[in-house]
Amino acid sequence: MTANSLSKGANLPIGSTMVHAVLSWTHQSGTPTADASTLLLGSDGRVRGDGDFVFYNQPRHDSGAVLHLGKQQTSGTVTDTLEVNLGQMEPGVERIVLAASADGGTFGQLSGLVLRLLDAGTQTELARFEMEATTETALIGGELYVRGGQWKFRAVGQGYASGLAGLATDFGITVDEEPPPPATPGPRLAKGVEQLPVEMRERLSLRKEQVAVSLRKHRAAGVMARVILVLDASGSMASLYTRGTVADVVERMAAVAAELDDDGDMQAWTFATNPAQLPDLTLGELPEWLRLHVRVGQLGFFRRKPKRGLEPGQVDMRDVGIQNEEQKVIAEIRTFVRHNPVPVPTLVLFFSDGGIQRNVEIEKELREAVDEPVFWQFVGLGQSNYGILSRFDTMQGRRVDNVGFFTVDDMEHMPDTELYDRLLSEFPSWITSAEQAGIL
Repeated sequence: MTANSLSKGANLPIGSTMVHAVLSWTHQSGTPTADASTLLLGSDGRVRGDGDFVFYNQPRHDSGAVLHLGKQQTSGTVTDTLEVNLGQMEPGVERIVLAASADGGTFGQLSGLVLRLLDAGTQTELARFEMEATTETALIGGELYVRGGQWKFRAVGQGYASGLAGLATDFGITVDEEPPPPATPGPRLAKGVEQLPVEMRERLSLRKEQVAVSLRKHRAAGVMARVILVLDASGSMASLYTRGTVADVVERMAAVAAELDDDGDMQAWTFATNPAQLPDLTLGELPEWLRLHVRVGQLGFFRRKPKRGLEPGQVDMRDVGIQNEEQKVIAEIRTFVRHNPVPVPTLVLFFSDGGIQRNVEIEKELREAVDEPVFWQFVGLGQSNYGILSRFDTMQGRRVDNVGFFTVDDMEHMPDTELYDRLLSEFPSWITSAEQAGIL
């Protein structure tokens, strides 16, 4: 592994204004080929028109900022290259998706699949992402995106089972072929949702449909699951609570529960030095739940604040502490799942800003959880040092991959469509693997 090698979800700043995105794989007789493509997206996560899709049949963007340079084969390696001129990018383009489709098979049939980002002038390697795939026929390898005026590259590795047409359609491209099958109706919003403030109710309804779209994209329409939310309450998270980021996360995750869980309720935990189970989140009581249970806590930097009165159901955050002890909350949730079985899988949505220290203990808990009907989706909220969590995607010795992980630089500005796509990208494939292994 080189210094520029990225794991799934990792990102780095790009200093070059003109880059080559090079998709490569090992040539083998009888295997499919791959076609690189790119989509230019606005702040809403969608193309502005069909011209924002650059691929083999439309190899040049009207602005000249993106070109499809085509394939080459050298010494048993096939490459397909896209040229992106970031300095010439039109205003309004905030994200450039680097995608590919498999022609004549699936990406799982290709070996040595790598996405490299090169300086177009010097051909210096800026980033390398080695990818793994199974039944996917389309793939988002990575993306270029703007944060604070700086272009960055993120390794994504998100697969689609619906091919190039399905990938393009999801980003707003008009495809001249049969439309996708109608959506399987999801469960109605839970009783009491009509009592929510109008704007919150509208957001919940729209987000619930976006969750359904992401599930359809991965051939998981109609799947049901119990959803458990975990919120890091360690000291470094204080600013994310203060500015409302955590409350926004909870509201967006409520839409996941609304789509996946038959009653829309969601179990929740908070943790730092110690874990604490919070009252179940009922959709109709979302504003009050946010007020009571999403809070910075009762700790000062150098001394404990005086104890103040707690409302019914509130956790005394002084008992939770300020350190990172992820393994404790993982163990407690595993016990909860064993003692409270349900006929559907469990999806744990685990939000943390890093600072992982208990690598050995966390790995032990999650390895032991492989045979349990639980998928652990970890989301990093922009800090650093995610330790063992960032290595689980490539970790061997497990019957199934029961852990997903990605990081978000700026959760407040991530579109719902992108968040749900990344959040649910591995859960459906885990369900298939777990069923084949007899876990479900």
